[in-house]
Amino acid sequence: MDRASPSYKGHRYPVEVISHCVWLYFRFPLYFRFPLSFREVEELMLQRGVIVSYETVRRWCAKFGQAYGNGLRSHRPRPGDTWHLD
Repeated sequence: MDRASPSYKGHRYPVEVISHCVWLYFRFPLYFRFPLSFREVEELMLQRGVIVSYETVRRWCAKFGQAYGNGLRSHRPRPGDTWHLD
């Protein structure tokens, strides 16, 4: 089955900014114990010089998050692939 990539057409921000915000929101909990909120993603982007509201980040995550989550799940290691003992 061929999966269509989400369309970024008609958005004010470049694809790199949108994908980075979605990446921060969904990928961050995999590395650290506590996930980032939309407002924390907004603050991180502000430190990088990109002014974006938390509501915009929320809309992007609602629109593009499912496709991004599917990609993360497909790259997750499966149980039984490799086990290392110390």
